[in-house]
Amino acid sequence: MRKSILSDEQLVKLYINGDEDSLRIIINRYQSRLFTYIYYLVKDKSIAEDIFQDAFLKVITTIKNGRYNEEGKFFQWVVRISRNLVIDHFRRNTKNPVVTDTAGNEILSYLRIPETNREDEIIENEVQIILKKLINHLPHEQREVLILRHYANLSFKEISELTKVSINTSLGRMRYALINLRKLMELYKVELNY
Repeated sequence: MRKSILSDEQLVKLYINGDEDSLRIIINRYQSRLFTYIYYLVKDKSIAEDIFQDAFLKVITTIKNGRYNEEGKFFQWVVRISRNLVIDHFRRNTKNPVVTDTAGNEILSYLRIPETNREDEIIENEVQIILKKLINHLPHEQREVLILRHYANLSFKEISELTKVSINTSLGRMRYALINLRKLMELYKVELNY
């Protein structure tokens, strides 16, 4: 039987019964989405890697101790654990992080319009990089909803449950995130030519 087609719930049950490979399949299933979510919140790759590992250590501990009861909502559960770990990280480091390069210069100083004579693929890649950097400058609540919706592919209902706000609040935060993102794009003369 191919385990990769099993549901999260089935894989967790297999893991509980000693099948270590089942957990690896679940981690691989959500690794990219979860890491992207964490990275956009903390804006630091090494911190994001640490939080990602801590999240799955907590998952393993909870499952092994028989306390897992999130049937059918595994990914949302892991996102909630990750979100709490991110909040803990920021509580420990009360200073608001500034997005900087390795030399300590603020990233906004590097934003440029891609030159029009470059290949389309290079332009698209540059715009995506710039767009990701602009997202980091949105207010936390707006950035979180945008990331959960577009990078973690959660529904607004799932977002509202995870962030403990109403669906209308989630929708409003998304609306303002998009408005503010457009303003930032206009400010830095970023154009999406898709």
